Amino acid sequence: MHILTRITSLVLLSVFFLLVACGSTRKADTAADNKVEEVDEYANFFVDFMRTESLSAALDRARAEDKLVFIDFYTSWCLPCKLMDEDVFTDRQFGDYMNENFVSVKINAELGNGPNLAAIYGVQAYPTLLFVDADGRVQTKKEGAAYQTELRRMGNEALAAAR
Repeated sequence: MHILTRITSLVLLSVFFLLVACGSTRKADTAADNKVEEVDEYANFFVDFMRTESLSAALDRARAEDKLVFIDFYTSWCLPCKLMDEDVFTDRQFGDYMNENFVSVKINAELGNGPNLAAIYGVQAYPTLLFVDADGRVQTKKEGAAYQTELRRMGNEALAAAR
């Protein structure tokens, strides 16, 4: 019986310390505490992605600049999408190539107009990478991640097909 009392005491003491240790040290909310700091998810990218949810804006810009459009359909939970963000779009030489030849846009296939655009382009896997002309016609398409060499090859194919 003595062991049971001792174990109960230890458990209660552990729970107490756990609650104290996990307690919040946060002060009461103030207006300053409620500020939400916006994070620029494209800050480390050398590929200059348009910040728009409107594909028509990207197509209009491509038409005005006589370029094609690169579309990266992604989701927030897609690991290959995140790897491309870390390894591909942060490459300076690749960014220079893309910015010179394409208007680039990232479309979250689960938010805003993304599901509609994904349906129009038959997106069934993430990422899906498209090069389209200024009228939105697909020149090249790939489901799944691609690194710089493959994307550059796809871009060159799209440029050749559009001429």
